[in-house]
Amino acid sequence: MKFWTSFQEGYLLPVTVLLFALLLFLVANSLFKRVIQGIRSSIREIGLPFDLLLWPFRLLVSLIALVVLIHSLPLSESIRELCRHGLLILSMIGIAWFMMRLFIVFEQFIQQHYSEKVRENEAAARKIATHASLTRKILNVLLVLVTISGVLMTFDTVRQVGLSILASAGIAGVILGFAAQKSLATLIAGIQIAITQPISIGDEVVVEKEKGRIEEITLTYVVVQLWDQRRLIVPITWFIDRPFQNWSRTSAEQLGTVFLYTDYLIPLDQLRRELERIVTATPLWDRRVVKMHVTNTSATAVEIRSLVSAANSADLWELRCLVREQLLDFIRSNYPAGLPKGGESATPLEASGTAGEES
Repeated sequence: MKFWTSFQEGYLLPVTVLLFALLLFLVANSLFKRVIQGIRSSIREIGLPFDLLLWPFRLLVSLIALVVLIHSLPLSESIRELCRHGLLILSMIGIAWFMMRLFIVFEQFIQQHYSEKVRENEAAARKIATHASLTRKILNVLLVLVTISGVLMTFDTVRQVGLSILASAGIAGVILGFAAQKSLATLIAGIQIAITQPISIGDEVVVEKEKGRIEEITLTYVVVQLWDQRRLIVPITWFIDRPFQNWSRTSAEQLGTVFLYTDYLIPLDQLRRELERIVTATPLWDRRVVKMHVTNTSATAVEIRSLVSAANSADLWELRCLVREQLLDFIRSNYPAGLPKGGESATPLEASGTAGEES
């Protein structure tokens, strides 16, 4: 009887609160799962990573339960205050964690939702994906900065330092501006890329004479996947300060050229019809452009340029190689006299007027 009385006086309330906290955690966790399942079944987009929200939500519910439990435990005031401070810091971190995971879910939702609407417009879909990705990263940076600032301001010493800095904000701003000049320029360049979008995820670009596809855009650098599967890491300020080629800015369709050097005896009409037959027979051609012109002559050779079109750069490369190979076979098999004669005079012509074209 004495044990029960002492138990009621010292531990009954904490044990009751602990059981209530566990019940709160289980009920909140179950309700949150039901809400997620309801949202998932009510929207058309599938594969949204709602499960990413579970652990941050569990942490926040656990912190709420701990706050209730601490007030019922027989602790000294100093220990209770220390626990409150620790729970406050964990709450800020938990909220930031939950928001960052929520941003990921929203990013996936926006990409899936709008990608279906602009499925026929690949360039628009890439712009939406880039906007969503960079916006999430910018919000993450701001959220981390706010969280770190909030955590530091919970300490009295740091708060006093912060007030002192605010009192001399002019001098501090100048010092920080010089110290973080490059970092601020990089961050501003990332925001500018997100707004103006000279590049988007999936764009085909030429940077430092290397052709590749934009694989990832962060606030500080851009990852370009090169044609041979290497990755070129480029500072994001590069795309603001320097010129570069974007082959799919508004459309992935491209024109390409194939140059041949033949003798004057080659029948151009027959060669032109063979070019049309070659491109018509392959799905690599997008049926927009097929032309053949004599672009230059010398004393012993004729420069013939074939112009073809394709839906993207990969198809264009394969199409150009196919046209070059089959035209050469056609000339060898049917008009061997049309092959260029040996000697220096039969080498590719200079000053052909085709500067700037891809040969």
